[in-house]
Amino acid sequence: MTFNDIFKSSFLENIESVSIFDMCLVLILSFGLGMFIFLVYKKIFSGVMYSSSFGVTLVAMTMITSLVILAVTSNVVLSLGMVGALSIVRFRTAIKEPLDIAFLFWAIAVGIVLAAGMIPLAVIGSVVIGLILLVFANKKSSSNPYIVVLQCEDHESEVKAKEFLEKFTRRCVVKSKSAQKGMIELNMEVRLEDDNTDFINTLSEMNGVQSAVLVSYNGDYMG
Repeated sequence: MTFNDIFKSSFLENIESVSIFDMCLVLILSFGLGMFIFLVYKKIFSGVMYSSSFGVTLVAMTMITSLVILAVTSNVVLSLGMVGALSIVRFRTAIKEPLDIAFLFWAIAVGIVLAAGMIPLAVIGSVVIGLILLVFANKKSSSNPYIVVLQCEDHESEVKAKEFLEKFTRRCVVKSKSAQKGMIELNMEVRLEDDNTDFINTLSEMNGVQSAVLVSYNGDYMG
């Protein structure tokens, strides 16, 4: 093959550039590994609201990537055009969970590796990554953080409420405080001794305490 032959391309020649067997094998494997990625994502998801469409996107992303790479590896001219075409694509969807980015890259990487013919690497690598994510993502923290939002009438009731919280929690730290005439609002991070949250009921009934709210907190959202 000469240098000029590399850049010769016709529609009819491209029809047989990828065999039917290769196409079916890549699509079946990419679908299977994409479903595995989807099941792992569904198993370890711990965000605010689960999105089934994102799980389907992971499967589709794996299959689409494998098709693109399979076409690129079969034709040099097409690979150059694909680089230019994909360079103008922009995605504006915001990804709120950092772990979702890892799943997207995982799906894309599996599609690339499969289309490149490295089937053992794609299968074994996906199994290892899935096991690691299942182990670490499902590992529960020994003490989950909570935020207590207090509204007190005066300084005296504020002091009593803080002493009460320090007595019934393992750790109590003031995160923010706002004061205005007739009301003081406190946001405090607490660590509970156990899963019992009945103390918040007693706290809300104390003299001078207008309201007491307890919410779970992981640093990204409350809920």
